[in-house]
Amino acid sequence: MKKNFAIVLALMLMLALVFTACAPAKTNMILATGGTSGTYYPYGGAMAQIFNSKIPNMNVTAQATGASVENCKLLGQNEAELAIVQNDMIDYAYNGTEAFEGGKIENIRGIATLYPEIVQIVASPDSGITNVKDMKGKKVSVGAPGSGVEANARQIFDATGLTYNDMNVSYLSFSESADAYKDKHIESFFVTSGIPNAAIQDITAQNDIVLVSLTDDVIAALTQKYPFFVEYTIPAGTYKGQDSDVKTVAVMATLATNSQASEDVIYNITKTLFENQPELAQAHAKGAELVLEEAVKGISIPFHPGAEKYFKEKGLMD
Repeated sequence: MKKNFAIVLALMLMLALVFTACAPAKTNMILATGGTSGTYYPYGGAMAQIFNSKIPNMNVTAQATGASVENCKLLGQNEAELAIVQNDMIDYAYNGTEAFEGGKIENIRGIATLYPEIVQIVASPDSGITNVKDMKGKKVSVGAPGSGVEANARQIFDATGLTYNDMNVSYLSFSESADAYKDKHIESFFVTSGIPNAAIQDITAQNDIVLVSLTDDVIAALTQKYPFFVEYTIPAGTYKGQDSDVKTVAVMATLATNSQASEDVIYNITKTLFENQPELAQAHAKGAELVLEEAVKGISIPFHPGAEKYFKEKGLMD
């Protein structure tokens, strides 16, 4: 009896080993996001949960990071397989410009744009600033040094025929700009973010603002020279006292990967993302802004073949 039991047990162990050996291996991926207090981290967590629950043997882990610049470097070094990044930053990384000057990341690839991050130009009603050209001779904050905001401000001034030499420039973060504006140390500042922006909302609780529109010719010049920009309209009523629509441009929060990632895996990631958009929208408010028809716009670097395959099936690519 004991001998028979030992034989049965041995057979069961052998079968278990066979099944284990035959079981498909899990695909483990790191999704680089941003700081835990920002938008990228919870949005990435919501995406990871969808990928893990909908794709067999998928294990995506959302990782907190320093956001776009760090994320591009993590993809380049294959220390992350997925990342949320601004589309202008992946353009700079791929081409070795701005923050990546002298350090091209040529293996970075686009998957899809997720939602817009809008260039917002705030001015004091007392400053006389109604368009970008009016900033000549004014005190203007253009964002933290080396930031995406600062690059966007410089690009807009270039399209308008201005340089930093034409004004009194400060390099301040969102919160620093808001404080300087309230203390009347600056007359205008730039923000690139989703809307409504908390720093601007904080200002409008006690202070009046003007949101500066870009002219059609400036928008056309920007989108032609910098293909990562898309035209955007900030709806009236987004901020207290904003009575009319404001024309501007936006960069796009983008899901990116690298060329080492499997075509089949990225195809499944892309397909699952768009087929489960309603679930993403329930998990995070920004998920409501994920639009299939817009997902290929604003990506100026090569797409990953897996993403291309999906978009071709949907008639969005030739």
